[in-house]
Amino acid sequence: MLDIRFIRDNAKRVQEAAGQKGYKVDIAALLKLDDERRGLLGKAETLRRERNELSASLKQGKPAPEQIDRGKQLKAELAELDERLRPIEEQYMTALKAVPNMPADDVPVGASEDDNVVAKTVGDKPTFDFVPKSHWQLGEAKGWIDKERAAKVAGARFAYLKGDLVRLHMALIQFALDRLMDERVIKEIANQNHLEVSTRPFTPILPPLLIRTEMYDAMDRLEPRDDRYKIEGEELWLQGSAEHVLGSMHAEEIFDETQLPIRYVGYATSFRKEAGTYGKDMEGIIRMHQFDKLEMESLTTAETSYGEHLLLIAIQEYLMQQLGLPYRVLNKCTYDIGKPNARGVDIEVWFPSQDKYRETHTADYMTDYQARRLQTRVRRADGEVELVHTNDATALSQRPLIAILENFQQADGSILVPEVLRPYLGGRHTI
Repeated sequence: MLDIRFIRDNAKRVQEAAGQKGYKVDIAALLKLDDERRGLLGKAETLRRERNELSASLKQGKPAPEQIDRGKQLKAELAELDERLRPIEEQYMTALKAVPNMPADDVPVGASEDDNVVAKTVGDKPTFDFVPKSHWQLGEAKGWIDKERAAKVAGARFAYLKGDLVRLHMALIQFALDRLMDERVIKEIANQNHLEVSTRPFTPILPPLLIRTEMYDAMDRLEPRDDRYKIEGEELWLQGSAEHVLGSMHAEEIFDETQLPIRYVGYATSFRKEAGTYGKDMEGIIRMHQFDKLEMESLTTAETSYGEHLLLIAIQEYLMQQLGLPYRVLNKCTYDIGKPNARGVDIEVWFPSQDKYRETHTADYMTDYQARRLQTRVRRADGEVELVHTNDATALSQRPLIAILENFQQADGSILVPEVLRPYLGGRHTI
């Protein structure tokens, strides 16, 4: 969430930015609650100070009757203030949590996804001397995707992945892990993109697949709840992406400045209901209730966080270039970046069967918005303690996997394996 002091000093700007992101908030009402809350807190502090002074004086000797009476009166007044303060605190926190993060200056103002801006397009679209098939047609013909039996066992929007498609998926994950854990690769990517950032490699993580309500809410990723899976009878949810359980793992911790940046790459099977999504996305495995994903998460100081955001995007591009997939980079508009984001970038890869680019990666720049609720902090060299900044970004998911099927399909239905993946498949050129 935002710092209330920033909101007080920039009320008009915050109200305008919230509207540009599509969120209905009442900053004036929030500040009114803030004033009322601070007034009551000030009165309570004054009464507590008097109570402490009275307690100290009572220890010096036998209390006078008027001192005993005053002590009782102070106790009653504090209890009354606490009763008045409790609902105001709840209303205040609800209103404060509803305020979205401020968009960065270069985020285009827009009212829909149509206002996202294509920053660049990379790679040549494949040409075929035959009618290209969809990943679904290719996978079904090879016996790699079985949704019918999955529906029998788990319901719609689940699938069994089988055979060489599983091997290709695992090859993708191992390829990405090898690159992200190699400091030489991180340095190469940073140098190629003229980024003055740490070259520290990523630490691989297999995180829990469940997250407590409190942590999910603090990450500001719990909403919309209709798109999440809750464990009945418990305050536990199936996470919707690995960053939800990676970004929250250091809640209420203080790092030494020399420990930053913290860089994780987490592999998780994730779950989303994908409520309200129909049409072409029901075919194949583009939008599933369950999917596997490799996600990057980083914690940095404030002054290095934007450079970290650019590094994560550069890593995403590097991985797509290594795989030989044609893609484009989108600078997402205010409406589309999301509530906790200060900036959001998507990478979309070309899908021949749909004759369009489809999102395969996203990169989220959060500033200190998540860390404020999580209370994840850093002690600087001068002893000052401040909030860290967080970034998250997709490394690889099942979407690049199916993009490989479509972009590298051959006339006979086989798939040409990208060169960088061949060592993970025993040197095979096709599957």
